[in-house]
Order: sequence, then C-alpha cells, then structure tokens
Amino acid sequence: MSMHRFLAFPLYSLLVALLSIAQGSERPNIVVIVIDDLRWDEIGYVGHPYLETPHIDRLCKEGAWFANAFHAVPLCSPNRASILTGQYPSRHGIIDNVARNQLSHRLQTYPIALKESGYYTGFLGKWHMGNDPTPRPGFDYWAALPGQGRIRNPIIYENGQLNEVEGYVTDILSDRAVTFIEERRDKPFFLHFAHKAIHPDVHQLDDGSVDKSRSGGFTPAPRHADRYRDAIFNRRPNVPSSLDEVGSPALRKALQHRGSQQISKEWGQLLDPGTSEKTIRDRSEMLLSIDEGIGRIISTLEELEILDQTVLVVTSDNGYYYGEHGLSIERRMPYEEAIRNPLIIRYPPLIRGKRQVEALVSSIDIAPTMLDLAGAPIGEHIQGRSLLPLLANASAEWRDALLVEFYTYENPMPWMMDMDYRAARTSQYKYIHWMKHPAELYDLSVDPYEMNNLIDDPQMADVAADLRAKLGQLMLEAIGLSDSE
Repeated sequence: MSMHRFLAFPLYSLLVALLSIAQGSERPNIVVIVIDDLRWDEIGYVGHPYLETPHIDRLCKEGAWFANAFHAVPLCSPNRASILTGQYPSRHGIIDNVARNQLSHRLQTYPIALKESGYYTGFLGKWHMGNDPTPRPGFDYWAALPGQGRIRNPIIYENGQLNEVEGYVTDILSDRAVTFIEERRDKPFFLHFAHKAIHPDVHQLDDGSVDKSRSGGFTPAPRHADRYRDAIFNRRPNVPSSLDEVGSPALRKALQHRGSQQISKEWGQLLDPGTSEKTIRDRSEMLLSIDEGIGRIISTLEELEILDQTVLVVTSDNGYYYGEHGLSIERRMPYEEAIRNPLIIRYPPLIRGKRQVEALVSSIDIAPTMLDLAGAPIGEHIQGRSLLPLLANASAEWRDALLVEFYTYENPMPWMMDMDYRAARTSQYKYIHWMKHPAELYDLSVDPYEMNNLIDDPQMADVAADLRAKLGQLMLEAIGLSDSE
C-alpha cells in the first residue's frame, strides 16, 4: 500500500496491527468465487421470493455485505479482467467479449503479485478473456474451460492438456476446488474460482461470436430440475408493458431493432422477450448447485480447521435483466439490475459478525483488497482502492462517485450497436452519457427504478452539470490522467 493511501486513514494502522496480532505470523488463505451473470438480488439473503441459498446466506450473515457495490463494466470478459487487475477496461484493454487471447496473457493480474509474495495460486473455471484455455501468468495450478465452456461433459484444460470430463460443470469444478484446498503445502493459498453457471449453454466460436444453432438455455443439474416449477418471481415496477413505456430514447431505439422481423428470425429462442418465468426458474435452479459447492468449500475449510484463517469472497461479473426497461437475456445496459454487484467478504479476524457496508465500491476494488489482506504490494497500476479502511471505520473518507464504462464490442449483438456509454453513480444520482444518444439523469433517492429521466428538467440543470463534470474527471482518471494534465 502506498504511503499516501496509508496516511489517508488514521485508523488503518491500528487495524493492520490488530489483524497481525490475530493472525500471528501467518497470512490468510484466499478464495474468490465469481458467479457468472448473478444479479445482486438473486440470493435468498437479499429477499429473493423463492430461491434458497443457505451457504451464500451464511457468508452474508458472518461477513460483510456491500450494499452499494457496482461493476466497473456490466459485461463478462471486461469485468473479469477488472476484477483480476483492479483496472478499468479503458486501462487494461479487454473492452468487450471478442476473443482477446494474446492480450489476456499480458494482463497485470493481482495473482502475479500474490505468487511473487509467497502464495500458492490457482485458477479454476471460466477465464473467458480470450477462448484460449492455456495457463496465464501468476498461477501455479490451472484448470480452465475453453471459451464459454460447456454445461454438460465440459472440456477442461488441466495438466497441460484438454480432456472431456463427464458430468455437470458446476459439480466438476467444485470437486476441483475442494481438492485444491485439501492439498497440504507450507505456504498460504489463493484460489480464483470462476463458475460457468449461471450462464446459459452458449456455444462460442474462436472469434468470440455465438453459434446460434448450437446454443441452448439455462440448464440446472438434473437433481435440481423443476425444483421451482410453479414459482413466480415478483417483477420490479420498471418492467414496461410496451415499448412506449421505455423512457430512454437510446434503449427504445435498440429494442425496436431487436423486435424487428429480421432479428427475430435470426436469433429466435435466444431472445426470450421479457425474460420468461421459466428462464428465471431455470437460473435459480442452476444456482442451487453453486450454493451446494460453496457449502462444500466451507465444510472442507472447517474440517481442516482453517475456515476463519481463510478470506472467502463471493461476487459476480455482471447482473441480468428480468424484463426491466424492456430488457431480457441482457446485462450490458447501465441500469441498476445490471451494474449492481453482489459482493460478500467473510473473514472473522477483520469482520466480526454480520456487517453491511453502504459506501460506493467497485469491482476494481477487489484486487487491492486481496493484496492488502495478503500483505502484498499494491502496484501503482491498480486503480481500485482497498476496502480494509471501510471495514475498520464505516465513516472513513471514501469516493463520492464511481464510474461504469461500456464499449460496444466489435462482434456485437446487432441490436446493441452504437450503445457505448460512460456513467457516473453517486449515492443519490446516476448520470448516463451515451456516446451517440441523449444523456439520462435519475434521482435514485425518489426514483430507485429509474423510470423518470430528469435530463430535460430545468430544475435539475445544475445537478446535471455537476455530474457531467464529475464524470469527465472519472473518465480522465480511468485512462491515467487528471484534469490538470
């Protein structure tokens, strides 16, 4: 941690001293679990109407739930890179879902620093920053799915070769996570466990495009199929009954294109207008195997008597829409359903009992936090901030706004062309700057569902101007500049 960051938090030195006493000379083990496409409210703890996630809920009740955590970008590949680098997409360069194989071998990921500081490091699951499944720098153990990976009988690159493994992908990956943890070694371990679920069974070609003829839907483990057969999800108020009710001109134009005969004929079943109840139920049933796997990890750590010496993190790469704003089978747009992040950290030496953190935090904060906990150096290239000061002092000085980026990727869903944006999110407002469409402004304190765009309200002109300036500063910082440079 740099000295200027250290001095900014007077209680931080006391926290580090107490943490060192609690740990003795040992550094914690670290397990970071990334669930694909998980919404922030798609767990029992947050109030899902029927989904049962007892093991994830346990982590929430025994650790910190970050109530205002957000994704730096609500899309798989770039946010996975942001989680691992602590950088915005505009800095690390993985800006889309195109297969950026070579670039992903050169990322400055924080596991590199962990390995150099004495950790035994492992990667398991869906890399997806390029379809190449071969090992990336910084990992002692590597078991990766090529591209999106398959749900049934997945192919895994492990021990230098590709092999098909019979079974359900979530269970197979959880088996390997448990085996990794059980290995005896004379150093602390770090595992980055990136699930395939709860993503649909999409077949991705080498260039990153989707083979629609070989792609399917959400597929639960056989033992969980139909668990929620008759369940109904309580839709949020911002699910429109027609396109006329979609308030965003940019979004309305995209959805009109999506609803055209040409798109419907070409994309067919992958569109799922409104996100059907079956899709929501299938997603919930897929998550059950993930929750069981997390339970197995917790049990293994308990049996080894190292549960409380292990940092457990659960998060996702982006959210998902259940028809809100007219969106379905979608996660890219800058509204709350996509950009909010279910971030949970359990580590009793630092977090005693249930905590709820209200500060604005970003997926780029995960990397420096893990390095801080490990006592490893936080490089100047890392743009996120360690969350330890917030856990030591809820009123610690912190950011008052955060940035969300999105770049229309080069091989896009055709209805998402020209939808690039940058957004500033504060505790009260959201300002969305579309690169090719009119801006949007929402007062989330009175309009949490983002149904009333205030950008043309004369009484909000000063607020809009302030947020526009704040967004400009955030964008400069994201590319490594400031307004004085």
